[in-house]
Amino acid sequence: MDAFVNRFKGTTALWSDESSMLGDFGSYDAVKEFSHPVFEIPAYQNANCTDEKSDSECHIKIEHGTTTLAFKFQGGIMVAVDSRASAGNYIASQTVKKVIEINPYLLGTMAGGAADCQFWQRELGKHCRLYELRNRERISVAAASKLLANMVYPYKRMGISMGTMVTGWDKTGPNLFYVDSDGSRYKNDVFSVGSGSPYAYGVLDSGLDYELSTNDAIELARRSIYHATYRDAASGGYVRIYHVKEQGWEFIGLHDVGNLHWEYQGL
Repeated sequence: MDAFVNRFKGTTALWSDESSMLGDFGSYDAVKEFSHPVFEIPAYQNANCTDEKSDSECHIKIEHGTTTLAFKFQGGIMVAVDSRASAGNYIASQTVKKVIEINPYLLGTMAGGAADCQFWQRELGKHCRLYELRNRERISVAAASKLLANMVYPYKRMGISMGTMVTGWDKTGPNLFYVDSDGSRYKNDVFSVGSGSPYAYGVLDSGLDYELSTNDAIELARRSIYHATYRDAASGGYVRIYHVKEQGWEFIGLHDVGNLHWEYQGL
């Protein structure tokens, strides 16, 4: 063993042999050889390309389509979403789960870029769990929504597309917030987000009442999403409904809008 160590100790023979084997490849510098973007920060250039108001010659119009809604009533908060994912004029999926279960008391909805919504709300779920471990109590809905807004704000105008509702039940009761990719955060008793939201708002405005029973609230949410899918080509698939109450959220059901169309024909 000592003879082996002495053979290679203090000698450059090994490295010279390796260099001769590598030949010209040994002097290859990847930093010099690879092409670099002509702009300093790629994220800023992405925002210039996707913002229709920018002066960039290259415009990429990212089309989004969905319908999500949530509203308060005497029994808690009702959440309803469609399930269609579109890629421009192409329907990519009819079975997307647009409600993200952050924890047993918190829900988030998806509108905008599916990957952005899923990533940031999973990240929010992680931070909510860490908060529970550190403080030995559940995070409030207001704090969770503020966390999400603070996380996405540094990426403002960098191409993120996200419009999400964060809702749940905490020590102050049921709460509903809207957070988008610019870091905006609003609190209200009713929200509808997505390309089909104007149609959903039309139905909600005609039937929303704080004193609704649970069954009536479920029916209002279901009918609002259905009418949005009927008028908005980018919304469709199924109506997914959740009920947020003091004991936590409850999954109500999944309804095919094709079947709902015939159900509502006589109304």
